[in-house]
Amino acid sequence: MSAANLDQFGRRIEYLRISVTDKCNFRCLYCMPAEGLQWLPKSEILSYEEIAAIVTQLAAEGVSRLRISGGEPTIRPQLEKLIGMLRSITGIEDIALSTNGVRLPELAKQYRDGGLDRVNISVDSLRPERIAEIARRDMGFDPVRSATAAELAGLSPIKLNVVVMRGINDDEIEDLARLTIDHPWHVRFIELMPVGEMANLTWDHVVPSSEVLERAANAGPLSVDEGPARGNGPAKYFRFHGAPGSIGVITPMTHTYCASCNRVRLTADGRLRTCLFGDHEVDLKTPLRDGFPLGAIFRDALNNKPLEHELLQMRTGGLRALSQVGG
Repeated sequence: MSAANLDQFGRRIEYLRISVTDKCNFRCLYCMPAEGLQWLPKSEILSYEEIAAIVTQLAAEGVSRLRISGGEPTIRPQLEKLIGMLRSITGIEDIALSTNGVRLPELAKQYRDGGLDRVNISVDSLRPERIAEIARRDMGFDPVRSATAAELAGLSPIKLNVVVMRGINDDEIEDLARLTIDHPWHVRFIELMPVGEMANLTWDHVVPSSEVLERAANAGPLSVDEGPARGNGPAKYFRFHGAPGSIGVITPMTHTYCASCNRVRLTADGRLRTCLFGDHEVDLKTPLRDGFPLGAIFRDALNNKPLEHELLQMRTGGLRALSQVGG
């Protein structure tokens, strides 16, 4: 592989997160204001053909792993069509999906048939009334049913992402960890990232991952584990003895992992964002629609990718909500 996908600090950027919509059918406490946001005009949203064209050019620059996100990607019609288009691109080795999981029972098989490899599901509670409170929507979401549907469809590994919030859902850490004893799922506890207009969630709501592991260990001794065989993320994994699944912790607040960052993000309106909480982004939509090649633009963007984010200083690079870039 060439050095085309090395950034200015020598990090190999091979992972692209693709937001296909800024809209969502949830209004989660930590992700979007209760009233929602001003949605992007349809004309500004990349078509599936445009997304595939961008990925084709970035794959030639060393991008090989993709994650489809939103907003909530499953609300965009015929997402399996895009998955199939991306699967056919030379150089793409892995396609994942991040979703709130509500529509997986009806769509998981279509996505798998289209070429999807694996899925991450947001699961912030196992209690129906609390799920509705956190999501600020009552859609009858059953995370175990959705994860089971994904498993039966052949998606693997299945990761359940839990944003831990003190006083809101941290009393379920042990119950969520126990899912890995009965299922080959990977439950990842993510430290809350107070962002933009979610000012009602502060440092007081952050539960350090060290505390999460202590509380998860009430279900049994944990040992260090390699975690799922496939993945692109920064989680550190642990496992109960004999368990088919594993527990992961992701620590954006107490221990940043910027030094090993391997990703960039494509927003729904065609901007390449080189850091989730940075302010550096590059317009790819305009040159694409004007017929200009993107390789040199991508390489220049990597040369300006920052060393680390500034979330700890409460700088969020202009983000009002995580939903704007798919987290």
